[in-house]
Parts: sequence; structure tokens; C-alpha cells
Amino acid sequence: MAILVWILISLAIWHFTIFVPDRFVGGIVGAFAVAMIGGVLGGIVLSGFSMPSREATDIVTVLIGIPGTLVALALLWLVGSRRESAAAQQA
Repeated sequence: MAILVWILISLAIWHFTIFVPDRFVGGIVGAFAVAMIGGVLGGIVLSGFSMPSREATDIVTVLIGIPGTLVALALLWLVGSRRESAAAQQA
């Protein structure tokens, strides 16, 4: 159940990427994929590599998925932004 929660919170955060200039590697689809992966990986790491059970899923489980999603999206955006500026300098 925890993975479902982390994926859903990642999806909710991903929707806000429309307010950021599209410099993500792979575009908005790349941002979607990285948000899902980052949310799940961040959730697993922050929960101590243990999977919370269905009964143990609460608001803390939701909040655990947020940092991984934000870090993954930020890294993808920074890489894309650097690629774009490097390409502009070469042209």
C-alpha cells in the first residue's frame, strides 16, 4: 500500500511541473518517469528499507514520498538546464 501512496503523491507533485520552464531531460514525460521513480526510491530509503504494511500506512507515509520526488525532479531539471545552456553556447 505504501508504494501506491508514494506513486500517487509523486503524481500529484508532477502536476506542478507545468509551472516550471520545460528544461527536463526527456521533457514532461521524462519528468513523469523520474518523479515516480524518485518518489518510490525516496520512500523506501526514508522508511528504512522496510515496507510499511497496509495498517501502518498513514500521513507520515505520504510525507515520506515527497523529498524523493522533489530531489529527483530538481536533478533532472538541472541536468536538462545545463544541457540546454551548453548547446546554446556551442551554437
